[in-house]
Amino acid sequence: MRITCIAIFIMASLGAFAQKTANPKPYAKIITVDDLKKNLYIIAGDEMEGRETATEGQRKAAAFIEDYFKSIGLKPGNNGNYQMTFPVYIDSLVNSSIVVNDEAFSRNEDFSFVISSNHSASYNFGEVVFAGFGISDSTRNDYRDIDAKGKLVVVLSPDMAGEPSPQNRRGFNFFTQQEAAMKNGAAALFVVNAKINPMEDKSNMYVNAFQRSVRINTFFVSEKIARAIMKDSYDAVKTATLNKSAASKSFGANVSVDLQKQRLTLQSSNVLGLLEGTDLRDEFVVISAHYDHLGIRKGVIWYGADDDGSGTVSILQIAKAFAKAKADGKGPRRSILFMAVSGEEKGLWGSDYYGANPVYPLEKTSVNLNVDMIGRIDPSRTYGDSTNYVYVIGDDKLSSDLKPISESINKKNTKLELDYKYNDPKDPQRIYYRSDHYNFAKRGVPIIFYFSGLHADYHKPTDTPDKINYDLMRKRAQLIFYTGWEMANRKDMLKRDIPLN
Repeated sequence: MRITCIAIFIMASLGAFAQKTANPKPYAKIITVDDLKKNLYIIAGDEMEGRETATEGQRKAAAFIEDYFKSIGLKPGNNGNYQMTFPVYIDSLVNSSIVVNDEAFSRNEDFSFVISSNHSASYNFGEVVFAGFGISDSTRNDYRDIDAKGKLVVVLSPDMAGEPSPQNRRGFNFFTQQEAAMKNGAAALFVVNAKINPMEDKSNMYVNAFQRSVRINTFFVSEKIARAIMKDSYDAVKTATLNKSAASKSFGANVSVDLQKQRLTLQSSNVLGLLEGTDLRDEFVVISAHYDHLGIRKGVIWYGADDDGSGTVSILQIAKAFAKAKADGKGPRRSILFMAVSGEEKGLWGSDYYGANPVYPLEKTSVNLNVDMIGRIDPSRTYGDSTNYVYVIGDDKLSSDLKPISESINKKNTKLELDYKYNDPKDPQRIYYRSDHYNFAKRGVPIIFYFSGLHADYHKPTDTPDKINYDLMRKRAQLIFYTGWEMANRKDMLKRDIPLN
């Protein structure tokens, strides 16, 4: 028995030594322009319908990714399943109406509202109060001379204040108006807009069905409705408000408001493929990208080739390279979880769900390498060699190990310009907070976010596969592969020695 244990120990030690000294370069060559292009034309093709979360297009994309993971030999990453489902809710409108003194008004022509932000309710008001811009704070109180308790409050939209309005400069906006109305006991709020913008029902998806507090129902209404309530007085109180004079007033008017909705429960999913490690298999590297995009709007597909078809197909090819290495007996010491998440465009939902319900312990997760938009060239980058760069974000935030390792791997293998523009804490676009890596970082896991920058087709239906720079994308994907190889095979997990800001 003792001899057998010694033999196993020697074999494991030799295996670990072989893995540490294996050459990753032959496997990096598996990541090719042809494969990236072929898969991206599928992921960002018509059949996937823009991959919006909780739609048929998203489900088709998830099935494609799952089949790909199976084909290269990855194991199911979620307790025997490839997909990790999470609930998504959407409110379906049953009825809405506003009637003033027996005159009925039309939704999306005379009024609109955010369905998910309001609740089912019916009101019959006999008195309405006008509260100017609806400001109630330490510098101004538009509610000073009125009793708003239990009443319908009407206020002017911030947009009607114009620029450069003192109110706008103070942070005056719809949310502060709603807070003020609630603080003063209003039962419902009408915000008068010069133009009514129709609200699309399907934009009202959400994942948290339980609200800490219920806010008052708020409607964006036209000046036509305001005049029906205030009659000839409307123009006078509007002018007084715009001139910053006190304009609060009470009006006798019969206003009926009805909103009835039904909550539907849908489902979305992350797709998880696991490549098991060897002697350090109980430690993990997570390589992620989001595969969802914005779907179909007014009959037009928003393809999302760069955002984030480019990241999705890159992690597929990186997974293929690692799977081939494992098949050749040169697999990683740590286990690698390849995770394609959905819900990113809605608010980083899929990665947050994984972070709150991790399949593998986050304290045993050495690093998350997240890939979101690596297929284009940033037109605003006017320095360096913009045909040979990638933005590297977050490598200096949680571990002092990570940046030196990242730079040495790049210097040895890919020789890209590593651009740290978005590591600046003063970055006005706050890119560090805007992709799925953040749901690992905020839980203490060191991260690198790879990104090539924004462009004119960002979040437009014109983000199509024909505009991708495939050769540069291949090189960026190879850098991520080499970095993942080092993360999965080095002796120690990354230190977590920099506090999260």
